[in-house]
Amino acid sequence: MRRLLPIMALEESVEASCLVRSFECCFLEAHVLCSFPWQVGSGHAECEQWVAKDWTHLGLVGLQVTCSPVEAPASRQEQPCSDFLEFPGNRWESVGKPLAAVEIGAHPAATSLSFMERSLNTSELGPGMEPEPTEKQQPESLPKPSGGPGPDLDEGADLQAAPLPPEKAELLLEQKPELDWASGQHAEPPGAMESQESSSVGWDSPLRRSSTEVSQKHRCHTNCLEAPLSRAFRWLGWEVGSHPWVFLLVPILLTTTLSTGFIYLPKDEEEDLEEQYTPVRSPAKGERRFVQGHFTTNDSFHFSIFRMSSEVQFASILVVSNSDTMLKQEILSEVSRLDSAVQALNATQEDGTPILFSQVCAKNQGICVPSNPLLFTWQVNKKLDLKSITFPLYIQNSQPVSLAGTLGGTILGKQMGTNHLLLQAKAMRLQYYLRTQEKENSEHSKRWLVHFLDEFSNIKESLALKMIRVVYFTSLSRQLEFEATSKTVIPLFYVAYFLIILFSIASCYRCDCVRNKMFVAVFGVISTAFAVLSGFGLMLFIGVPFVTIIKNAPFLVLGVGVDDMFIMISGWQKTKLVNSIRHRLSRTYSKVAVSITITTVTNILAFYTGIMTSFRSIQYFCIYTGTTLFFCYLYTITCFGAVLALDGKREVACLRWLKKPDMADKKCYSLKRCCCLPFDSLPDELEADIHPMNLFFRDHFGPFLTSTKTKFFVVLLYISYLISSIYGCFQVQEGLDLRNLASDDSYITPYFDVEEGHFPRYGPKVMVIVTETLDYWDKDARQKLEKCLADFENNGYVDKALTEFWLREYVQYMKDKKQDINDKNTFMKSISSFFVDFPHFKYDVNISSSHEIISSRAFIQTMDISTSTKKKKMLIQFRDLAKNCEIPLMVYNPAFIYFDQYTAIIENTIRNVIVASAAMFVVSLLLIPHPLCSLWVTFAIGSVIVGVTGFMAFWKVNLDSISMINLVICIGFSFDFSAHISYAFVSSSQPSVNLRTIEALYMLGYPVLQSAISTIIGVSVLSAAKAYIFRTFFKIMFLVMVFGAAHGLIFIPVFLTFI
Repeated sequence: MRRLLPIMALEESVEASCLVRSFECCFLEAHVLCSFPWQVGSGHAECEQWVAKDWTHLGLVGLQVTCSPVEAPASRQEQPCSDFLEFPGNRWESVGKPLAAVEIGAHPAATSLSFMERSLNTSELGPGMEPEPTEKQQPESLPKPSGGPGPDLDEGADLQAAPLPPEKAELLLEQKPELDWASGQHAEPPGAMESQESSSVGWDSPLRRSSTEVSQKHRCHTNCLEAPLSRAFRWLGWEVGSHPWVFLLVPILLTTTLSTGFIYLPKDEEEDLEEQYTPVRSPAKGERRFVQGHFTTNDSFHFSIFRMSSEVQFASILVVSNSDTMLKQEILSEVSRLDSAVQALNATQEDGTPILFSQVCAKNQGICVPSNPLLFTWQVNKKLDLKSITFPLYIQNSQPVSLAGTLGGTILGKQMGTNHLLLQAKAMRLQYYLRTQEKENSEHSKRWLVHFLDEFSNIKESLALKMIRVVYFTSLSRQLEFEATSKTVIPLFYVAYFLIILFSIASCYRCDCVRNKMFVAVFGVISTAFAVLSGFGLMLFIGVPFVTIIKNAPFLVLGVGVDDMFIMISGWQKTKLVNSIRHRLSRTYSKVAVSITITTVTNILAFYTGIMTSFRSIQYFCIYTGTTLFFCYLYTITCFGAVLALDGKREVACLRWLKKPDMADKKCYSLKRCCCLPFDSLPDELEADIHPMNLFFRDHFGPFLTSTKTKFFVVLLYISYLISSIYGCFQVQEGLDLRNLASDDSYITPYFDVEEGHFPRYGPKVMVIVTETLDYWDKDARQKLEKCLADFENNGYVDKALTEFWLREYVQYMKDKKQDINDKNTFMKSISSFFVDFPHFKYDVNISSSHEIISSRAFIQTMDISTSTKKKKMLIQFRDLAKNCEIPLMVYNPAFIYFDQYTAIIENTIRNVIVASAAMFVVSLLLIPHPLCSLWVTFAIGSVIVGVTGFMAFWKVNLDSISMINLVICIGFSFDFSAHISYAFVSSSQPSVNLRTIEALYMLGYPVLQSAISTIIGVSVLSAAKAYIFRTFFKIMFLVMVFGAAHGLIFIPVFLTFI
């Protein structure tokens, strides 16, 4: 059970005479020597009675209390025992003037007295328990304790000890105390490391309470995990300070060892875009397996593109007329010359054997599939009447030929049956399909396509095309351009690290040559680079695939690592130069390491929740980044802490040199001048370093933000932000546009632009598959099947005039033959002759050895699905129609594998956000267990996510697998920005909400700003990237940082004042 022990502090008065004489209350039992000035006018007896009474009712029986009149020097006007009561298990907590409190554990006497006993025995001192020397002592004469941290005494331990030597009593009494964080916690939030002795929330501040305003209210404490963590880090800091070279060299050796994993970094291996950027459990992948297992194809004799179960090799050229239409003899003649030049291209094998187009082209009935049916018809008959062409079906030699998707920018005339007269066609598609079914043919096709890409620019120049312009694309283009784009981001790494080093130097620069931390900041960036090498090397060593999107991770880790570095430096600068290095580092770790741990745990949890997603690329990115963040944290508390300790030795040397410059060794004079840059006056050894930005937040920004007019404006601003964000959420486009896998200046970008502009009408032809055995000769079964197929044709995304179904043709065939279609034997015997007349239909029917039709398929033509939203709706509606049919049906097209991301992205995003937010909430309850604080943290996370998602739409960023990663990141950073601000507020002892807000901003405003700026700098170089995937990473991280910082510095501080 926790207890609060009231202790009287000095009662200030406007009259200086009140501070001249006072009484000193000393607890003599077990050498507990804590002096508390007693107000003038109180007698010895009253002093002793008060102290004994309040200690006795708490169970501290038998303590002898003696109060004697002493002088009260000015340096004793603050709590003189705070430093000695601040140790693991206890808290010095300012609750207002003139009362203070010491939080005691279940056995306060055992804990407190055992600590004080060790404090007076320098041979058993542990981290943070070393007595500070008097102001007359020099840093080089600091006591050198021989032992490390000793264990606390258990319950029932002997509390008796020898009398206190007078010299040690004087040493203890001369200590100048340091106020802890306002919450009374050892582990402070980022940036709350500056001394509060001269702050607006200190004892001499005009913001502190008067004695009449003190209230003994219940305070929020965090002892469940924070206290043991703080003790552990205090011990770790002591060890790092004692053996800095060990903690510096071991991480370097570990980095060297793990970085050998880079030998497994794939170099020439192609990245499977389908595998990495489509859902793992995509329904279309299961549908593809069914199609491949039940239907065959033949690209050497009966090639049909919409009957293929997977993507094939091809080259595509879009021809756009410079006039109003392609349907002119001279234009078709120029297109024909281009077509002939392409088919004349010859690639070569490794042995020099030529690879002709005719050898690799997909064939139908022995000839290469024409690149365009209308162009082929014109090439056969140059006198073709171009004004009598019908669309979308054109009758050629009594056979209907589909022109859908082959002509673009069409203008139709009068209706002619189910078709229309074609008046104009602005564009034409030339499609060159290649053989891929056999491995050897596939390799030859790839070589021909590579040769096509290399030579196409030369073909355009040699033909000197005047009446048309052309753009091109191949089935290899996405892969090749994606790999080329990923290489362009590598130089940006160097720029990012250079900018971060500059920012770190600027942030850590001090005119005080002793306190200056420029070189420490540089090594902090290097430590982050060590983490990247270690994390990536380990993942490569154990075989985790490395995908291109992982190249974004170092930029993110760099920003996070620099944030931790700033926190460590801030904590170190709060310590006093007069203390030993071990004492300073132990105190620094006890103050900041828990905060670093909180932010690291939340960020790693946010990334590891991304492993649950359905996209391989996201899974691998999250594994790499989460692991690298762990190494970043590990190296911060070991390697970087060791650098701080070594720099502490430099501080001592510089301080000694500045005090006695004439005594400096002439041989080392230049070296010392270099190490002690910049030169300045001698620093105060007993004062902590307060950054001017902290004073800005306290004296200017905080009061401005808490004014009534500003609050009103902030509320209006937040309402506008929320409305805009919610509106944007409904405008976000879903899915990854495959053109975005290439760079902006890639040749495939204009290809997709032309395709969107001139060919938006028709989409892919979709298979409607009967998945089980059906009695097709049964009239009722055929009617049920026809009804289901009619439902598809009546769908708004289907052009019913272009449906192709073997059964309809077979029924008409049997009627023409005057045979009974309803007789099983007749039905099955006649089907073979039907396939002779219509050979392409035999690939649509799967007949078993027992003469049963176990599966078959029809084809429907999709239309008006140019946007991702329409593709998603079409896919959902088609699958619903198949599910609701009485006949077991399935729909499939190879493009559905990519369309599935549109349906999966929302589900994955919501699931990841909910799980990650729940994890953040649990962490906040464990490490910051205050309901109000947890509520505001959850609110901030949700608000930032809504804002980032909404403004994605305004910045033309789709919700895809790439942006989904950033939304997961958003959760971790939202937590970092909001958790500590909220907790600092609820833990503040100030009498009004405005003052508590100012105090929270004073402690945390600058670190939050530093965190946002450093991360933005780390990813800002990606804004110059030529690829969408890298710019998207920058855009969303920029939104996360801006909105997260806005919530932490503006919205939440204002909203907290309304409590």
